[in-house]
Amino acid sequence: MNIESIHSVFFIGIGGIGMSALARYFKACGKIVGGYDRQATALSHELEDEGMLIHYIDDTDSIANMFLDKQTTLVVYTPAVPATNEHLKFFTHKGFAIRKRAEVVGDISNEKKNICVAGTHGKTSIATLIAHLLQNTSEKCNAFLGGISKNYNKNLLLQTKSEIFVVEADEFDRSFLQLNPFVAVISSLDADHLDIYEHEENVKDAFKEFVGKIQNQGFLILKHNLALKLKEEQNYFKYTYSLEDAEADYFATDIRLKNKSYVFSIATPTEVIQDVELGIGGLFNVENAIAAVAAIHVLGLCNAASVKKGLKSFAGIKRRFEFHVNEKNNIYIDDYAHHPKELETCINAIKELFPREKILGIFQPHLYSRTRDFAAEFAESLKLLDEVVLLDVYPAREKPIQGVNSELILEKIENKNKTISTKKEVLDIVKKSEKEIIVTFGAGDISELVEPIKNIVKTRAKA
Repeated sequence: MNIESIHSVFFIGIGGIGMSALARYFKACGKIVGGYDRQATALSHELEDEGMLIHYIDDTDSIANMFLDKQTTLVVYTPAVPATNEHLKFFTHKGFAIRKRAEVVGDISNEKKNICVAGTHGKTSIATLIAHLLQNTSEKCNAFLGGISKNYNKNLLLQTKSEIFVVEADEFDRSFLQLNPFVAVISSLDADHLDIYEHEENVKDAFKEFVGKIQNQGFLILKHNLALKLKEEQNYFKYTYSLEDAEADYFATDIRLKNKSYVFSIATPTEVIQDVELGIGGLFNVENAIAAVAAIHVLGLCNAASVKKGLKSFAGIKRRFEFHVNEKNNIYIDDYAHHPKELETCINAIKELFPREKILGIFQPHLYSRTRDFAAEFAESLKLLDEVVLLDVYPAREKPIQGVNSELILEKIENKNKTISTKKEVLDIVKKSEKEIIVTFGAGDISELVEPIKNIVKTRAKA
């Protein structure tokens, strides 16, 4: 891809977290940027404020003239956009250069020393941790992030003099196979996106293929004991990480809680970084921090002082174990969890920090296919809560599947304190709740409830 020859870039699905980072990249490169999305969001309004032209009607008459020259316009789309989308059909019929987001990200990042973070869970947290640690070194970095970093309040980091590019390697639609990592990090390997992969073995095969994309003399950072059988002959250097298992190359020791923050030491193959404090909660984030340190350590950029400064100052990511209210007996946490393993990890992390408090959890299932495929697993995770409220399934890119709804999960939850609610009704449930902790989970439009629930819990805390 010759960026110099591109005058304007049109994004179909511009409001997505990954697409918006790429749109910001092209805007920073001096291109005219615009696009379409099916609904306006706070993020899409931010893009408009930054000078991007966005419309929200699937009508090609709304496309501005500066995006109608196929010689100088690049069209980028996300695989979540259906083939029936009028914009996609229009640009295809007119013979425009049309690229998937993953292809474009690969073209940009593969030219740099890229660190690609893969895994069915933890990608965003680890990638953002790596980027923040690197920003605390002289090397700095560029980064496409899958969430909004609270340290920088954005999902794109640009340092033109840096040779490092941090990228999330998304397994959906096998997008990560467009990347050629210099450093590959794999955090987890649970079955997911079975609407794409059909079987768990196909997921594993895709991850093996991703590993095969690592550059010669590059690095693989693999979670210890991950069920991924790789070839014995390798053209890369392999290291493992773990929360506490000393058989791994990188692991934590002496983990302890200090004022609700975790303090620990990090063992690496060459040194032990003593008494590190992590700026965010959750034992799972300690493990994510180990993975991030491993990624910069193999590059020779792991200075103990900068690591300690970076981890302590790490503020987290919006919608990732995010505390909105943290007062005694009045706590509200919002999380992006939309897979059974993510729910289990998040709930257990809350219980580690607040072992005596009762938890009301509000969960919006994401995708009909995922609800169908993992209904029993969702129920098993959600029974860990003291009270469960389910919202209707958020369809995202899917059409309804007959017989698949939130009731499928509800009937399997072994907890008598459970119900299905509308988004409007759930606010009354929160107002009446005596539970000390309120948590919202989901990757859909449950995010619209964050502000009103935060206000309810804040009001309750002042009472």
